[in-house]
Amino acid sequence: MIGEWSEALEATRLATALRTSTLAYPLVNASHVLGIGLLVGAVFALDLRLLGLWRRAALEPLWRVLVPLASAGLILAVVSGTLLFLTRASEYIDSFLFLTKMGLLLLALLNAWGMRRFRHRPMLRADGGPIWPVAGVAALSLVSWLGVLLCGRLVGYF
Repeated sequence: MIGEWSEALEATRLATALRTSTLAYPLVNASHVLGIGLLVGAVFALDLRLLGLWRRAALEPLWRVLVPLASAGLILAVVSGTLLFLTRASEYIDSFLFLTKMGLLLLALLNAWGMRRFRHRPMLRADGGPIWPVAGVAALSLVSWLGVLLCGRLVGYF
């Protein structure tokens, strides 16, 4: 059933147009890379601050800039990633690395959603150092996003 579904996705006009275009697919791929860069760059900077780096940098201004940037990157990565998925859905749906990437992505997104729980509480000590629950969430974020990146990169090779 999943195989039929993935083959149907690959047979859509949109998937065929992307696969056969000399310009559209590379542009969508570049959009995916840009979205990932915005998302992961912003998330890493925020997570590293929550883990105690750049103690002189106030968290609130970073939060106000980096969260919308990460959100925009996420939207771009999801839209472009969905388009890329359409072109080889059958191959991706059978890929352990792709499925692992999707699982890690879910974990990373749930972790980010959970971070909102701490948003209106003190997230750092008075000296700018990390508070345990926040540091744990930030560390999980770093690990899960690194896993998403690694698996996503390896999907193209294996």
